[in-house]
Amino acid sequence: MAKDGTARGGVRVGSGKKPTTKNKKNILNAKLHDINDLPSPEEIEGIDVPPIKEFLKAKQKNGKDLLAEDIYKQTYAWLKKRGCEKLVSTQLVEQYAMSVARWIQTEDAISEYGMLAKHPTTGNAIASPYVQMAQAYMKQINATWYQLYVIVKDNGSDDIDELDEQDLMMEKLLNIRKR
Repeated sequence: MAKDGTARGGVRVGSGKKPTTKNKKNILNAKLHDINDLPSPEEIEGIDVPPIKEFLKAKQKNGKDLLAEDIYKQTYAWLKKRGCEKLVSTQLVEQYAMSVARWIQTEDAISEYGMLAKHPTTGNAIASPYVQMAQAYMKQINATWYQLYVIVKDNGSDDIDELDEQDLMMEKLLNIRKR
């Protein structure tokens, strides 16, 4: 208490070391003990390519085969060659394969129907919707490929000098964005 009768000075509210609860201490001690008691890993069975899901093999409305199965196999073989097949989720490889297959479909449609289409109400010429679809699929392809390539680049067993010509070209393209 100050001389004028007001309560000033002394311990400030909220100052000092924060108390740790017993629960936090128990969790920290349990984590430290669990690190030494890790279970042994399961036996890993090696396979060439994981089972390919049916949607990657589906017949298309136009009667042509969807090329996603072949792209999936090629991509998985590429990952396996670099020792990264276990680091990449099958969903990412499936997404990449399906995007590439759909992009090929849209490019086939552009080749078949042309770059222009007829507007449904006015009848005027407009840009083909397949062009926009192809661009959207190419964007998806680039995004998923970049995810795959970063994993391989960071964890792959091959040096960058030992990569294929196609891989070196992709490396150049990806490095352009950094400059």
